[in-house]
Amino acid sequence: MSKKKSFALRINENILHAIEKWAADDFRSTNGQIEWMLHKVLKDAKREPKELRLVIF
Repeated sequence: MSKKKSFALRINENILHAIEKWAADDFRSTNGQIEWMLHKVLKDAKREPKELRLVIF
């Protein structure tokens, strides 16, 4: 499994609340939801790194 790197994220409060609600609806943490969203966007744009293609969310 690949290493995870921490970083600070500044995000609009309303967007964060929407992501938190979506995460709760999907039984994920907010961090997990953001990771899932980024993974989906990268995959849809065909910009997914090769090592992420093996990860199943």
